[in-house]
Amino acid sequence: VLRDQRPVRRWVWVVPIIMGVAVLGGINYPELAGKGAGFTLLLLLGALLVGCGEESMYRGVGVTTFRVNGYSEGKVALWSSVAFGLSHATNLFSVGRIAFIQVLAAAVAGYLLYLIRRLGGGLLLPVIVHGLRDFGLFTSRLGEDGAVYAGTGLFVLADLVIVVILLVRRHQIEPEERVAGTPAAA
Repeated sequence: VLRDQRPVRRWVWVVPIIMGVAVLGGINYPELAGKGAGFTLLLLLGALLVGCGEESMYRGVGVTTFRVNGYSEGKVALWSSVAFGLSHATNLFSVGRIAFIQVLAAAVAGYLLYLIRRLGGGLLLPVIVHGLRDFGLFTSRLGEDGAVYAGTGLFVLADLVIVVILLVRRHQIEPEERVAGTPAAA
């Protein structure tokens, strides 16, 4: 559950790097400054704990369960990402149909975090990326008037850029020896 023996090619580092740039650019710094250091640290800790819990469930237990049950790696990626996306469907009750966009966005993020799990060789890297991403997204709603912070658009733009890159290079994600037919490490 904690470790991953199925590496991806090194260029896939572009995924967490672009996500990190979006976090740095998308954080609502003015509102955080107004809330103080204590609030900021607690929000960061809470976001990291959410990342830890969700990554343990979906990229830990979920990925491992699908693999143990004989799913191909493509189906492991698909179904663990779909499950992650659907877990956000509960927001349909609180915000309505607009939550379908969140479900889709969460499924895409789930796939990106799946790749990050393989890239980092386990759960630590996706936990950190997930937590920091959530922290940035949580800050987007800190304004008094309920308006979403403009920097939040960087998260959407980053996901779109990453998806385009992955679609273009989709046949170059697996290590060369796996592509050539060598079985994956157990």
